[in-house]
Amino acid sequence: MKFSLIGYGKMGHMIEEIALQRGHTIACIIDINNPEDIHSEAFRSSDVAIEFTTPQAAFTNICTAFSEGVKVVSGSTGWRKDHFADILRLIDEGNTLFWASNFSLGVAIFSAVNKKLAQIMNAFPSYDVRMEEVHHIHKLDAPSGTAITLAEDIISEIDRKSSWELCHFHKADGTVEQNNDITPQVLPIDAFRREEVPGIHSVIYESEADEITLTHSAHSRRGFALGAVLAAEFTATHQGLLTTSDLFSF
Repeated sequence: MKFSLIGYGKMGHMIEEIALQRGHTIACIIDINNPEDIHSEAFRSSDVAIEFTTPQAAFTNICTAFSEGVKVVSGSTGWRKDHFADILRLIDEGNTLFWASNFSLGVAIFSAVNKKLAQIMNAFPSYDVRMEEVHHIHKLDAPSGTAITLAEDIISEIDRKSSWELCHFHKADGTVEQNNDITPQVLPIDAFRREEVPGIHSVIYESEADEITLTHSAHSRRGFALGAVLAAEFTATHQGLLTTSDLFSF
């Protein structure tokens, strides 16, 4: 298959390496130095574009790829709140997007266990729930897209939680932003930006008697990159809005 890359940072380089190892070719690489190449014949020849950029650029990148007739796999987070309805309209018009906040197989398994645990804990109101996520200092958005997805799954299963909020944001410079408006109906998320941590997500249930913690720790970004290539292979032969629940069936 032919893939194009939109974004050529550490993730882009790793995705390229894995795609080539799996026998694919890279038709086009779009980065900050050549954004106009997204309108090229080389880009249009690709089966799928894999997009890993910034929250500010992702929506435009996806729309432009659609306008060039190319399916998209995107792992960019932070844009869905403002633009997801627009993307859904474009998908209804015949475009294809595979979006995930995290492409790791381990995180897919973790997410399934998280949802099942939330179903169980709905019957035990003595346990309150909170979340923590830790990422490298280069990550721009907080909380992470993966944390938001996990939180939304918990909220869908636990009646006593109606929304999530960023509670404490421990920034790379050592400062802390604190949200003092957390009510009992809110699922609080604490975010930490620390060194080169690939990603740690924890869901913590706590009562007066004990604590239950569910944690996923990534050792490297390689699992994310492999998952993105697997998603691109899947997307090439499927249509519409696709997610990891389509790729990984548990």
